[in-house]
Amino acid sequence: MEKKAWVAIPGGVTAALGFRAHGIASGVKKKGGLDLALVASDQPASAAAVFTTNKVVAAPVVVSREHVADGTARAVILNSGNANACLGEAGLKAARLMAASAGQALGLRESDVLVASTGVIGAAFPVEKIVAAIPQLVAGLSPAGGGTAAQAIMTTDTVAKEFAVELTINGQPVRIGGMAKGSGMIQPNMATMLAVVTTDAAILPGLLRQALTAATSVSFNRITVDGDTSTNDSLFVLANGASGVKIEEPGVAYELFQAALTHVCTELAKMIVRDGEGATKLVTIKVTGARDEGQAEQAGRAVANSNLVKTAFFGEDANWGRILAAVGYSGIDFAPEQIRIALGDLPVFTDGSGLPFDEERAAKILAEPEITVHIDLGQGTAEATLWTCDLSYEYVKINGSYRT
Repeated sequence: MEKKAWVAIPGGVTAALGFRAHGIASGVKKKGGLDLALVASDQPASAAAVFTTNKVVAAPVVVSREHVADGTARAVILNSGNANACLGEAGLKAARLMAASAGQALGLRESDVLVASTGVIGAAFPVEKIVAAIPQLVAGLSPAGGGTAAQAIMTTDTVAKEFAVELTINGQPVRIGGMAKGSGMIQPNMATMLAVVTTDAAILPGLLRQALTAATSVSFNRITVDGDTSTNDSLFVLANGASGVKIEEPGVAYELFQAALTHVCTELAKMIVRDGEGATKLVTIKVTGARDEGQAEQAGRAVANSNLVKTAFFGEDANWGRILAAVGYSGIDFAPEQIRIALGDLPVFTDGSGLPFDEERAAKILAEPEITVHIDLGQGTAEATLWTCDLSYEYVKINGSYRT
């Protein structure tokens, strides 16, 4: 299999054949704007999902877990501006009503519709506004509607997040595309993120679930903005088979599909971090030389979540000591004298001590909008890559007045 067997194509969640979407303003957001999205398949589809690991889960997560349990779904309805979280039985009734109303308008069963919400936790959920807007939402469904759907799920996001690829399986084109939202409260597993990915491949539910789990583990579960895990995280994948390509067992076709799905998820995940609340830089933490992947990820996550490291990147300060200290408290067993640290292509620490380096060159590296930190643990061959962002004044400003 080629290292890269796909090409990026225009579009997002409706790039795949047989999917339509739309986004409208239903009045949920206090300040107005698009806040209600729908993605629908024209034909039955396999479905898989991954949800937050927070023990406090929002009502849409409870309902969607029930609806996706049989491995099938036809539509996803999502709102922004209110999380429908921590509202007890009223929240559950509202989430079920969203699914039932969308299903009725689409001619589907309630259980064919998955539900997601994002926004303020604990605020009364105006489900009546959503229900009243659903006929307009369904009437506007279009293969060209992915863009408005992506905009409608944004909260503190500054840009809509869409990505799609095309690959060839068994001589036939297959498309995978998606949309995501997320900017703050981002720490897997997973983040304050919602994502919908679609494909026109036909893949059995069990294999789709397997592919999604593998993709998530190295994409959405490797990002962090602020170390907080949301109550609402949901990632859905629908596979409707409109391309005519079938994936029925592990093998070359499955591996091609899984690699492309991972790429789509990774690109969407990186968009979330790049758009982190108040962020000015995307920071890639690449840990190599670990005894196993788990330790590589553990060390990298400590660095990615360190407020001192993140503020140093915002200040463009080559303070490698903060990076080393974060590895030190990460909980992995290592020998400090074996570690090597580099900022971009500039080595700054090796053999137990710091290296003299050109401060101007370091400043130039840290002034870039994308920075890579390479940490070699010197212990083995395992590695892991995580993505984070810097921590700016704007992050505090945004989150200090989030409800207002």
